[in-house]
Amino acid sequence: MEGITYTQVQQLVEKLPETKLPLAYHFLLALAEREVDPESPQADFMRLSPEERHRLLSEQAEQMKAHYEQTADERTEWQAGDFIDERGS
Repeated sequence: MEGITYTQVQQLVEKLPETKLPLAYHFLLALAEREVDPESPQADFMRLSPEERHRLLSEQAEQMKAHYEQTADERTEWQAGDFIDERGS
């Protein structure tokens, strides 16, 4: 995404009907107050090249595939059975 300026955001906000201003204000306020850890794992991941991110996600997908294959019987067991309406209707 290209760089967005304060002027562009201001122009967009000026196009909003007054009824939507509180929503926009609270959203922008939450963004401004949010503390983002520049050393977070998510930030580190996003700094990787797209190829490296793809490689890591592919590895994780393979790991999860193996996990789901190993736990298929257990998952089938706890997902099977009758649904009981305990509301007493």
